[in-house]
Amino acid sequence: MVVEPRPHRRLSRWWAALAGVVAAGAGLALGELVAAWVAPGSSPVLAAGGAVVDSVPGWLKNLAVDWFGTHDKAVLLGTMGVVLAAGAALAGVLELRRPPWGAVLMGAVGVVGAVVAVGRPGANAAWATPSVVGIGAGVVLLRLVARRLRVWSGAQVRAGAPGADDEWRRAAERDATLDRRGFLLVTGLTAVGAVLAVVASRAVGAGARAVQTARAALRLPTPAKRAPAVPAGADFHIDGLASYITPDDSFYRIDTALRVPLVDPDTWSLRITGLVDNPFTLTWADLLALPLEEHHLTLACVSNFVGGDLIGNALWLGYPLRSLLARAKPHADADMVLSSSADGFSAGTPLEVMLDPGRESLLAIGMNGQPLPYEHGFPARLVVPGLYGYVSATKWVTEMKVTKFADDIAYWTLRGWSERGPVKLESRIDVPSDGGVVTPGSDGTVVVAGIAWEQHTGIRGVEVQVDDAPWQPATLAETVGPDTWRQWRYAWDAKGSGTGQHTLRVRATDADGHVQTSDVEPPPPNGATGWHTIQVAVK
Repeated sequence: MVVEPRPHRRLSRWWAALAGVVAAGAGLALGELVAAWVAPGSSPVLAAGGAVVDSVPGWLKNLAVDWFGTHDKAVLLGTMGVVLAAGAALAGVLELRRPPWGAVLMGAVGVVGAVVAVGRPGANAAWATPSVVGIGAGVVLLRLVARRLRVWSGAQVRAGAPGADDEWRRAAERDATLDRRGFLLVTGLTAVGAVLAVVASRAVGAGARAVQTARAALRLPTPAKRAPAVPAGADFHIDGLASYITPDDSFYRIDTALRVPLVDPDTWSLRITGLVDNPFTLTWADLLALPLEEHHLTLACVSNFVGGDLIGNALWLGYPLRSLLARAKPHADADMVLSSSADGFSAGTPLEVMLDPGRESLLAIGMNGQPLPYEHGFPARLVVPGLYGYVSATKWVTEMKVTKFADDIAYWTLRGWSERGPVKLESRIDVPSDGGVVTPGSDGTVVVAGIAWEQHTGIRGVEVQVDDAPWQPATLAETVGPDTWRQWRYAWDAKGSGTGQHTLRVRATDADGHVQTSDVEPPPPNGATGWHTIQVAVK
C-alpha cells in the first residue's frame, strides 16, 4: 500500500475544509432563496439565530448589550457565521477522510435547522423547507467536491510514488493536473452558485419591495390633536449634548429581531382579544381613519446602564391606547395587556397604565413627522411613557390580549426580568466626555451638561458635584411636559478647582421631590441605578 506523503495530506485537508465551507455556504444561500418564497423568518440562519436569542438568559442578553450596544445582532450573526464555517470545514475534512461522516454531520445540522424553524413563533410545516432543501443541496455538493478531491489526491500520490518510471509519473502528474482543475471547477461553480442564490433571494423578495413602496407612498394623516410646540429654551444646542428631539437614525434600537420584519400595511391588522366584552380587529385603513394625536415622548431601555445612551425622545403620531381598550371593554378582573409582535416578541403592560387618562400611551404610526422607520416598528407599534420598553414598546405589533399577570407571562419576564418595569429616575453627563481634557474659558468656567428623565413624573431639579465639594444646582432647559427628558447645564469653575484630575457627578430630583438614589444597581432585573460619574482633567 502506498502511503500518501504528509505534504499532500496537509494540502488535502485544507482543500477539504474549503470544500466544506463552500458547499455549506451554497446550501445556506439556496435556503435563503427558498425562504424568500416561503417566509423570511424560515431562513435557516435567522431561525437558528432567533432560537439563540430566545434561549439566552437575561444576564447574557444584558452583557451583550453592554459590550456591543445596538450592534449586538451583528455580533451574534458574525459569531454564528464563524461557528458554521468551522463546522463546515470539519465536515469537509471528515468527508474526505471518513466518508460519509462529513455528509452525516452536515445533514444533522439541516435536520436541527428544520426543527428549529418549525418551532418559531408563527411558523408552519413549510418553514422546514428552506433548511431541508438548502442543506440537502449542501450535502450533495459536499460529496461531489470531496470525491473530486480524493481523485486529485490519489493522482498526486501516484505521481510521487517511489520506483515509478518517468512515463508513468508524467501520466500521473497529468491526471493530477486534470483532477485538480475538476475539483477547482466544481468548487468555483458552487461558490458562484451561492452568490447567485443570495442575489436571487433578495430579488425574489417581492413582499419586501411592496412594503418599501407602501411606506414611500404613505402620507401621514393630519393629527386631530397636535403636540404643543417645543419651547425655544428646550434645547441648549451645546456640542456633544443630546438634542431635545432624537433624529430617527440616532434613536436606539434594542429588540429581538435579527432581520427587521417588513410588514405590509395593506395586510397588517391588530387584534384586540382576551378578557374583553367586545373583541375586534383593527385594519390599517381603520387606523388611518381614526382621530390621531401627536405627543412628544421619551423611550428608555431597561438594559441601559448608568450614563448609557439607550434612550431617545421623539414626536410620535398615533391613536390613544385607552380609546382602543375602551372600545374593547376589558373585564373588571383583567390587569395586563399582552402585546405581541410580528417577530414573536411579547410585552406585558399593566392595564391600568394603558387606561390612564393622564398618560399619552399610543398605537403609533409616525415618528418625527414621518412614517415609522422599519426598524422602529413600521407600520405600527406601541409607545407607553413611564415604562421601560421591554414591558410596553412592542414594535410591529399584531395583537393586544387583555389578560392577567397571573395567567400570562411576557417574553423578557419569562427570562428573569421584572414584571412591570417602571422607569427609574436617572440623569447623565454628556459633556465633557469621560476621561477628557478641558480648558477653562476666559471666565475660568467649563460647561457641564446632560439630560435627566423620569417619564410621566418629570424633573424638578438637577445638581452637579465636583470632587467632594457640596452639590450645586444646574440650570434646567424648558420641556414640553413630564413625559420627555430635560436638558441641564452647569458652569463649573474649573480654574478655581485647579489643574489635574477631577470627578464630576450628577443627580436629579423628580417633580414629586424624590432625589435620585446613589445606590449602584445593574440593569437586571428592573433597571440600573446610581449617580453618573466621570473623570476629567483640567489643563
